[in-house]
Amino acid sequence: MEESSQDVSQMTSQQALCDPTERKSRKRLSTLKMFIIALSFAYFSKALTGTYMKSSITQIERRFDLSSTRVGLIDGSFEMGNLLFLAVVSHFGAQLHRPRLIAAGCLLMAVGALLTGLTHFFMGFYKYDTVIQVLQNSNVTTSKLYICFWYPHCIPVCCSWLCLSGCERESSSYMWIYVFLGNALRGIGETPVTPLGISYVDDFAKAENSPFYIACLQTITLLGPMFGFLLGSYCAKLYVDIGYVDIESITITPKDSRWVGAWWLGFLVSSSLLLVSSIPFWFLPRSLPKQGHETDKPTDPPSLILVGAESAQNSNQTIKLTEIAKGSSRNVIRFLPSLKRLLGTPAYFLLLCASILKFNSFIGLLTFKAKYMEQQFGQSASRANFLIGVLNLPAVAVGIFLGGLLMRRYKLSVVSGAQLSFATSFMGYLLLLLQFGTKCDNRPVAGLTVSYNGVSYNVEMLFSDCNRDCSCSPDEWDPVCSDSGITYVSPCMAGCLNSSGRGKNTVFHNCSCVSTSYPPGSSMSVRLGQCPHAKDCSRSFTSYMAVSVLSSFINSLGATPGYMVIIRSVCITPDLKSLALGIQTLVTRTLGGIPAPVYFGALIDSTCLKWSIKKCGGRGACRIYDSNMYRIVFLGLITCLSGTSYFFMIAVIVLLKRQFWKADRETELQQPRAAKESGIMVQLDIQEKSSAGNTSPKLSSDKTDSAGVEKDLEG
Repeated sequence: MEESSQDVSQMTSQQALCDPTERKSRKRLSTLKMFIIALSFAYFSKALTGTYMKSSITQIERRFDLSSTRVGLIDGSFEMGNLLFLAVVSHFGAQLHRPRLIAAGCLLMAVGALLTGLTHFFMGFYKYDTVIQVLQNSNVTTSKLYICFWYPHCIPVCCSWLCLSGCERESSSYMWIYVFLGNALRGIGETPVTPLGISYVDDFAKAENSPFYIACLQTITLLGPMFGFLLGSYCAKLYVDIGYVDIESITITPKDSRWVGAWWLGFLVSSSLLLVSSIPFWFLPRSLPKQGHETDKPTDPPSLILVGAESAQNSNQTIKLTEIAKGSSRNVIRFLPSLKRLLGTPAYFLLLCASILKFNSFIGLLTFKAKYMEQQFGQSASRANFLIGVLNLPAVAVGIFLGGLLMRRYKLSVVSGAQLSFATSFMGYLLLLLQFGTKCDNRPVAGLTVSYNGVSYNVEMLFSDCNRDCSCSPDEWDPVCSDSGITYVSPCMAGCLNSSGRGKNTVFHNCSCVSTSYPPGSSMSVRLGQCPHAKDCSRSFTSYMAVSVLSSFINSLGATPGYMVIIRSVCITPDLKSLALGIQTLVTRTLGGIPAPVYFGALIDSTCLKWSIKKCGGRGACRIYDSNMYRIVFLGLITCLSGTSYFFMIAVIVLLKRQFWKADRETELQQPRAAKESGIMVQLDIQEKSSAGNTSPKLSSDKTDSAGVEKDLEG
């Protein structure tokens, strides 16, 4: 008996292995998992590329000699391209081959990132203003030799060959447009990835497995920004023309406001990742049977299936397009009343206004946070990006995870979720206010932040009696540092007579302006580069990072509850929830993602103290900012936007409470009424049963009496 049972079990296992239905279900499951793996890598790649663009804002600004306003416009071009096709792709994409549309999107993102990176190779070598003679590279015929004129009393501005031959506009003046177009192409390519990828997983995965798969996608996506900032940190360390110039001849350091890192390298890396991520989607099927719904019916041979599929595709292709066109016109007619109903919901409309304000502050902070750390605390772009990627972003990831865990563990309602989101956001707001106290004072720069005798004042006066006869140009910027801690705009402005050393080690001696701010008999020499911040600035920076990381964590705790409030928003019927999420994404990105970098950049430009001047005139990139005004404007705008959003959030909570109170009140009133009605029904049933019981004996007695009468008559 045991041997027979073993044989039967062995036969059943072999049949299961050889069963074509079982093999097909496993193949379908593996295909879905392959799609999820490919989509996870695509999510990671696009998130990495997007955050790398944010980390390279400062490098692009300096390389193309742009203002922060124009750099903000370049950064917003991604949202412009993305929103231009988002509605069309989201609507028609579900009716087409979704994996191939995702593949085309990844390929277009790769082309956009490649175009952005290749712009570097069309511009020639980076030239920064310096009074140090640039050594001519004999291997490169296009390099220009800077000619320095030595006046008898001081070192004047170093004129280039352009000053001698007249203004010749460089071909690289408008190269930033290619960066703009490349970023916009990347935005267009990103359009089908998120909506079509999520819908594909949700359509063909089991209902209980779909949230897990989507959570895995979101978790892997959070790794992209971390590696994007780390890549930005690494590339910012490398000189922009690395491999083509002698690094020893470079006289500036990564902390200098003229330093430009190898920004193009990260775009080439991200373009390669996006290109690789597009490959698997070309080979994935258009549709899959939903997990758990595979039929056991026999299938046709593969050849018949292929022939039938090809013939159906050829015959229905034109019909499909006409049906899509007709369906789109019908959907437009249905869309307007649905949109009117949605925006007419007070809770949703107020929540939408709060989301717009919060998203504006978030985009402005994310775009210019690294630059704020550079200008306020004297950090290099490399170190600022590294700290954001290692400290802030992991704190955000942990906060989002714990926020979702709190929602699941305590089964929070819509009102409780809104209250949690408001409480965490408000705590983060209070921590943001503390950042006003973590500051570093302006670096003492003679003629800009302090006078030549070291006294602070508000009037900008670059020239003084000590350098008035040196024929210095007010447009030059090649800062030098004295032993007194005062920075001078250039050796000429410091009134220096001679120099020693070469490259970064050049020292200028007998500087007449240094003697006015230093005791007699002391050193009158200056060295290249700005003077560092005071020692107490490092302590302020440590406090700033601690508050910033804690604020990021607390703010992200309310992200998941706030998102769930939108999904479960009161008065939004199930047929409007998808539209609510779509409108929320569209409006916040349109009114936040596009304008926020521009007006944040414009306000930052208003705090500039010293602009670079282009060779043919015109304002270039800012060299030094007023740190105090920068902090007030930057943090003040963020706190203003966030603070205004809380009024809308409070109104949402009040509306939700009132509506839930009305719903609970109605249920309480309905319960006694229902109980009374049920009691009446029970009494009626009892009476009917009792009346039925009373009538039945009478009928039986009547029957017996009639029977007795009949017997008597018969007798």
